[in-house]
Amino acid sequence: MHPYRTHTCGQLRPDHVSQDIRLSGWVFRKRDHGQLLFLDLRDHYGVTQVVITPERAFFEDCQRLKLESVITVNGKVVARSPDTVNTELPTGQVELVAESLTVESSCEPLPLLIAGDEDGPEDTRLRYRFLDLRRERLHRNILLRAQVISCIRATMTGLGFNEFQTPILTSSSPEGARDYLVPSRVHPGKFYALPQAPQQFKQLLMVAGFDRYFQIAPCFRDEDARADRSPGEFYQLDLEMSFATQEDVFAVVEQVLATVFSKFSKTPFAPPPFLRLPYAESLVKYGTDKPDLRIPIVMRDVTDLFRGSGFQAFSKAIEGGAVVRAIPVKGISGKPRSFFDKLVDYAKTLGAKGLAYLVWTEGAIKGPIAKFLTEEQLKAIAGQCEVSTGDVVFFVCDPPGAANRIAADLRVKLGTDLEIVEPNVFRFCWITDFPMYERDEETGQIGFSHNPFSMPQGGLKALQEQDPLKLKAFQYDIVCNGIELSSGAIRNHQPEIMYKAFEIAGYTRELVDTKFPGMINAFRYGAPPHGGIAPGIDRIVMLLAGEKNLREVIAFPMNQRAQDLMMGAPSTVTEKQLRELHLRLRLPPEKQPEKPADPTPAAPPAPSA
Repeated sequence: MHPYRTHTCGQLRPDHVSQDIRLSGWVFRKRDHGQLLFLDLRDHYGVTQVVITPERAFFEDCQRLKLESVITVNGKVVARSPDTVNTELPTGQVELVAESLTVESSCEPLPLLIAGDEDGPEDTRLRYRFLDLRRERLHRNILLRAQVISCIRATMTGLGFNEFQTPILTSSSPEGARDYLVPSRVHPGKFYALPQAPQQFKQLLMVAGFDRYFQIAPCFRDEDARADRSPGEFYQLDLEMSFATQEDVFAVVEQVLATVFSKFSKTPFAPPPFLRLPYAESLVKYGTDKPDLRIPIVMRDVTDLFRGSGFQAFSKAIEGGAVVRAIPVKGISGKPRSFFDKLVDYAKTLGAKGLAYLVWTEGAIKGPIAKFLTEEQLKAIAGQCEVSTGDVVFFVCDPPGAANRIAADLRVKLGTDLEIVEPNVFRFCWITDFPMYERDEETGQIGFSHNPFSMPQGGLKALQEQDPLKLKAFQYDIVCNGIELSSGAIRNHQPEIMYKAFEIAGYTRELVDTKFPGMINAFRYGAPPHGGIAPGIDRIVMLLAGEKNLREVIAFPMNQRAQDLMMGAPSTVTEKQLRELHLRLRLPPEKQPEKPADPTPAAPPAPSA
């Protein structure tokens, strides 16, 4: 007999009754009924109830046994009486009557609860993550993650992709976010960088002729944490295809996502092809390039309807470049005045000067701005917003960027507060036709808006002849329920187009040669048209698991300050290590050497894949 187990704790069934078996696991729960002691024994596979009777020599020792101690139990499987069957457990029809028991490892008092759904303080959970991962929900999430990755690998291989590994130590490049730098011992004063993404390497694999590449790739970015972004590192399904159009990339990603979401979730979703939504249209309709399509509110641009109107707060702002976004909502005209007042106050917290609105009631149109508008203007607004009696339209007037941001937030708040968000469904869409460039509001300089290695629509001629701020690129995002799963692009594969694209963003030919020597040199030797994308593994699993925070689907995440509390990272190093690397610390005066410095504010996110 195996020294620790003949079966797992999730394996026993009525067929095993009368068999002598051995189990090992953690003491999950304990119930002392005086004449009987019940232990729920848990391992990776499940839970089995163990019964210990008073005549056993180890009975009193087990009464004192701490939860989460590890034991090995020998005994006989018996059927539970009908009134004690636990239908919630796969093993609930049987129990193990203990004949001998060995304590393999005792447990000290627990810093957090393992049983139940109570999360406890985040710092405690992360400091004792090995305990947190014993909890059923977390354990299930990490298993789901492993199964999703396995499914993705099988699907990609089935689609003719080959998995290659790209370097972890590479050179620093201006890709958007801050690099994590690694000092070189053998090259004093020089540094490696951990890759923000395998972007350049996967393009070079296409130049090398491998045609279809994928990798479950680790990426490293020194940026601040968010609920949907893990600081430090994350994983993505990185893929690239040669001789591929945008639609070819879409078809592959749609098949992967449809396979994964069909296999691991019962939540319905519309089958591929997913909705294609141009970037500019998404901003007008939803105020964002990450729309949550479960909310049945579609905004309108009504700037022209207010241009020259009697409502001077809007008409004068429009003369100065502002736009007006209308947010029509069905069937809420009967809401009390307090509902509208609270929404106006909320809009002000977002930076709005106020929130105008019109209410369509039986026989009249009411609201604070109704008296400033003509009957024709009111009729035009009703027609454009497709509203009628019982409906309300809210209006946001601000410069385009602020108007989109504020209106998008209000749309989500209205959907949530009114409980009109479509439940239990995944709504996918592609956001396409991103602008190639954008102007920095602080510096006034033109820079890349998405991915610097993208092919501009119209190629070199468009770069030479068109206004850069009107140029679109073959760039795209895949979005689900308001969460961006991935960015991607058809690549710029010709040196002259790359030089011109970077010149518009302020890079000289010499700087391009210095920053991207491998790629620009490779393109001179025959590069195929190619494109790719990189869906985030963490975000996919977060959606499938129904979690709202990435840390719930990552085995060992950092906290929001990019610290690993369990392992004590980042940590100080010895003077000897610094000398070997030819480094000297120059800490801010208020920072003590034994305490890791606070992370500095993150740069804009690096363009993904």
